[in-house]
Amino acid sequence: MASTPGILTHWPWEPLGSFKYIIVAPFVVHSIYLFVVGAEERNVTYLLVMIFMLWRMLHNQLWISYSRYRTAKGNNLIVDRSIDFEQVDRERNWDDQILLMGVLFYAAYWGLDAVKEMPFWRTDGLIHTLLLHIGPVEFLYYWFHRSLHHHFLYSRYHSHHHSSIVTEPITSVIHPFAEHIVYFILFAIPMLSTVLLTKTGSVVSVSIYVTYIDLMNNMGHCNFEVIPKWMFTIFPPLKYLMYTPSFHSLHHTQFRTNYSLFMPFYDYIYGTMDNSTDTLYETSLKKLEDVPEVVHLTHLTTPQSVYHLRLGFAGLASNPLTSKWYLWLMWPLTLWSMISAWIYGRTFITERNTFKKIKAQSWAVPRYRIHYLLQWQREAINKLIEEAILEAEDKGIKVVSLGLLNQGEYFNRNGEIYLEKHPKLKVKVVDGSSLAVAVVLNSIPVGTSQVLFRGRFSKVAYSIVSALCHKGIQVTTINKVEYEKLKKALTTEDSTNLSISEKGYNQKVWLVGEDLTESEQSMALKGTIIIPLSQFPPKKTRKDCIYLNTPSMLAPKSFGNLHSCENWLPRRVISAWRVAGVVHALEGWNVDECGDRLFDVDKVWEASLEHGFRPSLTPA
Repeated sequence: MASTPGILTHWPWEPLGSFKYIIVAPFVVHSIYLFVVGAEERNVTYLLVMIFMLWRMLHNQLWISYSRYRTAKGNNLIVDRSIDFEQVDRERNWDDQILLMGVLFYAAYWGLDAVKEMPFWRTDGLIHTLLLHIGPVEFLYYWFHRSLHHHFLYSRYHSHHHSSIVTEPITSVIHPFAEHIVYFILFAIPMLSTVLLTKTGSVVSVSIYVTYIDLMNNMGHCNFEVIPKWMFTIFPPLKYLMYTPSFHSLHHTQFRTNYSLFMPFYDYIYGTMDNSTDTLYETSLKKLEDVPEVVHLTHLTTPQSVYHLRLGFAGLASNPLTSKWYLWLMWPLTLWSMISAWIYGRTFITERNTFKKIKAQSWAVPRYRIHYLLQWQREAINKLIEEAILEAEDKGIKVVSLGLLNQGEYFNRNGEIYLEKHPKLKVKVVDGSSLAVAVVLNSIPVGTSQVLFRGRFSKVAYSIVSALCHKGIQVTTINKVEYEKLKKALTTEDSTNLSISEKGYNQKVWLVGEDLTESEQSMALKGTIIIPLSQFPPKKTRKDCIYLNTPSMLAPKSFGNLHSCENWLPRRVISAWRVAGVVHALEGWNVDECGDRLFDVDKVWEASLEHGFRPSLTPA
């Protein structure tokens, strides 16, 4: 929001929230109906408005995903600063301008006979559109943009756009409603002139023109340099006809320079070209890909989790993983992504963070949870993980944390097989179990004398039960097989604090795995605290019980570029397995933590607190 919002700041359909698309629904339904039934009023232009809106959304989303992938890698990066959740929330309504243009296109169709009669293609119309854009549109935009930077209009309108110093492609269309009205009037000059005056307009010329606007807008705000130098070398005048991402990035950092729309020649004419434009362009082209100190290795979870990645839908990624109704409409695309990941997928970068003296990245193994349940997939998954570790070794990365959702112990003995296969590895492999144990132990309320254990056996589970029994806290299981397995892992003295009760559910603290059943939860006392042991939370069925987050910690405010949620965790809360890798790198510990080995639980807990991480004790 602008610092002093003016009139027509808010979008008229803002109160509708996610139901705002209802404003174009009647036109969409009507156009499809006329086309299907073959009525006399059927017109392909009417139907193409909806298709063109869908194309614009896809085009924008492709730029969002590509830009986030490139900025995560770090090569050709322009502004190396953080994006926060506040910016993501502010830019959530990037599709409003597509709705606005769709409504106005539908209005033009019904109000202007010339629009209905437009031919599909005319070459002269495309040329006229180009000339009209170079002339009046670029000129008028330049002076309108300069006026927006006058303190009166800037505080009421344009400051909303400039709240984003580090831009993303969708930053380009984040303006108050009043600004977008003016922009549409400017961009309508070529379209209406060719349709109404010269009679040379066509469906293709309008589509190409709007796509050109989207392309240049997205490119100019992507925050990495994408225009190769050879283009300006071959055709030097191009520097006056096409801006670069670094050109417009300077406008967002300097504010009073580089006002042009897409063609910088008016900045040259009126002396508003930033003196550092060429230098920043050269520097950005030479910016190499980042080599982080630590990599967090993870994988996809549910089929729909691909849309919740930072590279997916920005609005979904900035909130805990939940299923949205409209994602079910995308099942063909979801299924295709799963098959593609299975057949062709390779580990890819999803996130880039900075914290103190280190840089961190998250890499995703393109496999879903269901793949980990398939015996015949183990070899392929192990190969992908091994390749990722070897890639980290080649790049000189110090630490790889295996945050593979507690599946690793069944596949690779918590990473130990990779050390056995490559004994000379310099990169440290950390499974993060010690910090996960520490987080769970410190989540148990002080004064607790007994807990119920119910969950899948794992290195973390054994360690927690052992620590609790050693402290004299009574651990109860409800299954004889669980009891016998746990007892074998305990000393004779500690095993006296382990008991079995097939009927009793009167403990007020439960330590559980994701396989906790609904019937078991129904036996819990009111107010029971349910603490997950793994990264998959159990399905919550009781409103009168307290469900804590999966083992995790709240990241310090200085943990940079954290603007997406990690699976089901709240904002700025990251898994203990991920924190463990970061702390390992910060401390410079020259040891691996994998296999049956457990790092010093108290030491890693205290180190995490010293570096500013805090317990995440808020209910899930």
